[in-house]
Amino acid sequence: MSTKDYLEKDYYKVLGVSKSASQDEIKKSYRKLARKYHPDANKGDVDSEEKFKEVSEAYDVLSDEKRRKEYDSMRAMPGGFRGQQGGGFGFDLGDLFGQTGTSGGAGGAGERIGDIFGGLFNRGGGAGSRTAGTRRARRGSDVETDVTLSFGRSMNGVTVPIKLTSEAACPTCRGTGAKAGTVPRVCPSCEGTGHETRNLGNFGFQEPCRECRGRGLVVDDPCTTCHGSGRATGTRTIQARIPAGVADGQKIRLKGKGAPGENGGPAGDLYVNIKVLPHKAFGRSGDNLTLTVPVTFPEAALGAEIKVPTFQGQPVTLRLPEGTPNGRTLRVKGRGAPRRDGTKGDLLVTLDVQVPQKLDDTTREALERLRAAGDGEDLRSELLQQAREE
Repeated sequence: MSTKDYLEKDYYKVLGVSKSASQDEIKKSYRKLARKYHPDANKGDVDSEEKFKEVSEAYDVLSDEKRRKEYDSMRAMPGGFRGQQGGGFGFDLGDLFGQTGTSGGAGGAGERIGDIFGGLFNRGGGAGSRTAGTRRARRGSDVETDVTLSFGRSMNGVTVPIKLTSEAACPTCRGTGAKAGTVPRVCPSCEGTGHETRNLGNFGFQEPCRECRGRGLVVDDPCTTCHGSGRATGTRTIQARIPAGVADGQKIRLKGKGAPGENGGPAGDLYVNIKVLPHKAFGRSGDNLTLTVPVTFPEAALGAEIKVPTFQGQPVTLRLPEGTPNGRTLRVKGRGAPRRDGTKGDLLVTLDVQVPQKLDDTTREALERLRAAGDGEDLRSELLQQAREE
């Protein structure tokens, strides 16, 4: 809860008591309103649930003499919250540490820090101040899995079934932890807050209630499936769409396909690690496909037109100029991997000049004439000169 919210809310009005009300009057009013608006008595009633949150929040502050005195003093100050020496902080500790934006797990770093500082200064909004019936909705955990695809399926895109095992609300008791036909009761020790406060001088630390273990509810007759925890491990299969052009080692995020949330919170995300099996002919370099094509020595020396394959398409004809060296790469536009914008990369064709391993008399005679024509030209003279230089 931010400091602004802490100051603007009239907790006396929420509980329907005067500012001079005694602790007994405050407790009596709270118990009456808590029974009236408790979620177990108002299944699916969002307004009652919000009202119960307000009532619990108000009681959490006013039931503690020290916090009540601090609350009254802060509301009486002009301009809101001030430091003990009279100076303004210039920022809101609640706003700074209470943010909950997260991308993974059951609550992010901001939420955890907010809980720590909420408990340290005995403020509302920390994990301990949430009642069992109104515990803050928590985002489900992110889930990670691996999928192996053939080269062709990675290029074309595919929908694959993924089997996931994660924790969710117990299907038998629907998350209550109680046996069918029974309901949990509010913990008499913490009165449903789920926490106990331990004061250490000027600071107060909130700890989970030892009787209900922080749930705020006590289960007298536990569910036989989850043994009162309200959680169970379940298996489900989802259909995940893998986009065309996905590359080996790529991680795909499927929003809302992770573990279910708690207390009405959203599901986490599913991260799919892609493994693409190699192709016998084609390779991959970014959005481009690669292909190595053998050519004969006469084709490279004299020039030629050669046909090369494309992935799942018709062959294309490439023109080799005279004197094409070994290892030269030619580019075929638009025959590569699909991109997100609907375009495609290119096909990069690398030429591999083949040296004949066996020579007949005619071929040998032709090569001898070629060597004789080049006598006097030392292709390695410059290299030898460079090697001698320091």
